[in-house]
Amino acid sequence: MLCEECKKRPASVHLTKIVNNQRSELHLCEECARKKGEIHFTFEPSFSINNLLAGLLNSETGYSLPVSHPEADDRCPNCGLRYSDFRQIGRVGCSECYREFAAKMQPLLRRIHGSSKHLGKVPRRSGKKMLRRREIDRLREELAECVQREEYERAAQIRDKIKGLERGSD
Repeated sequence: MLCEECKKRPASVHLTKIVNNQRSELHLCEECARKKGEIHFTFEPSFSINNLLAGLLNSETGYSLPVSHPEADDRCPNCGLRYSDFRQIGRVGCSECYREFAAKMQPLLRRIHGSSKHLGKVPRRSGKKMLRRREIDRLREELAECVQREEYERAAQIRDKIKGLERGSD
């Protein structure tokens, strides 16, 4: 495919823009893309996970984490990293930072991973006990919610499911 601008060189930059649900595609060579200012080429990789996390922390889409004032900025007692530094670099300094900044990091972790609790993967062959334990834990949480909402019939069903799973685990 030739460049849509100069019609001479092969198109190596393919841009797709969607504005007001209208899709437009543009196929350019590197030189025409530079001239149009559509893309900037660098020889060093500019993407890193730290930049991604820092971008999420500083997002202006309404999802950003609470901004700390410098005088009230939390500081990790172990490594001395300030929360504002974490927001800038997107990386914690040590394991203690997770405890110190936990309340402020929860929304970010939920947004990135869908949960703030790491579950990991379960081996197919030997993971049946672990899966059963997770299901029992999930059902216990659901049971507590049902009792709190006074849904006693549903709570009894869940209790019976838990007992059945526990009997099967022995």
